Amino acid sequence: MTVKNDDFEQAYYQERAARIKAEQLIQDKSQVLYALNQELVKKVADLELHEQLFIQADKMSTLGTLSAGIAHEINNPLAYVMSNNEYLLKTRLTIDKVLLLNERFVSGKMGAEALKSALKELRTAQSFIEIGAEIQELIEDSDEGLRRINSTVRNLLDFSRPANNEKELSDMTDGVRNALKLLKNQLVSYNITTNITTLPLSMCNLSTINQVVVNLLINAKHACDAVDEREGHIHVYTGFENEKIVISVTDNGCGMSDDVKTQIFNPFFTTKAVGTGTGMGMSLVYTMVTDHLGTIDIDSTEYEGTKVSCFFPVLTQ
Repeated sequence: MTVKNDDFEQAYYQERAARIKAEQLIQDKSQVLYALNQELVKKVADLELHEQLFIQADKMSTLGTLSAGIAHEINNPLAYVMSNNEYLLKTRLTIDKVLLLNERFVSGKMGAEALKSALKELRTAQSFIEIGAEIQELIEDSDEGLRRINSTVRNLLDFSRPANNEKELSDMTDGVRNALKLLKNQLVSYNITTNITTLPLSMCNLSTINQVVVNLLINAKHACDAVDEREGHIHVYTGFENEKIVISVTDNGCGMSDDVKTQIFNPFFTTKAVGTGTGMGMSLVYTMVTDHLGTIDIDSTEYEGTKVSCFFPVLTQ
């Protein structure tokens, strides 16, 4: 059978046209996919930004709750630092007189008997040895008070620092301890027990871990406040179990119903009265824990108490 050249030519042009059409279709689809991918990247960036804004807003809301206690943590040591300083200023007058007498004696403007008489008169109120010992004690007290203020402010700044996703190799117990320090005054009327042990170093954001524990402690406090017939007991635990870092907060408060447990991580869900809670606390806790590839377990019995456990893998990079 003989095939005409025209048939070959027609088949060639048909195949070429089909190939060009297919290539154009692929190019068009690629452009569409690229545009969709760019839009997806933008939306992911927007979501991350909004997530960070929500986390920061939660911090600011928490700081409002903590403000009275933080003010007390600063004012209490500040009060005795100021009192000590007032005494030191008064004592300085006596010291100045002693120094002046010494200068006059050394320069020959005062004799030994006159110096002795003047010093004896100054000693009438308080011995110089007692003054020296008291000054040393006051300086040490003031130093301790200023260190407490510095620690409170540093913890506050660490907590309020704008959220970011930067992680570094750290011991998560540092975040747990900072949370307890930050809430020390708010939890003073509760029976607080801890079992905090050094944990394996893991890539984490300590500010985030701090915020997780602060939220859990505040929730535990509120749960205990809802029960009048028993003393509030809150237990904080850290450990390393089954190759996982564990951080848990247990309370003997009001507990949760099954219905509440199913909604606890939903954004804006709250059991508090209108205007007293954002409903974002546990939702953000879930977000921050999962950002560290962790999981959360809630064991709660209504009217008995709640245990919230966070499990984190050890991340080395």
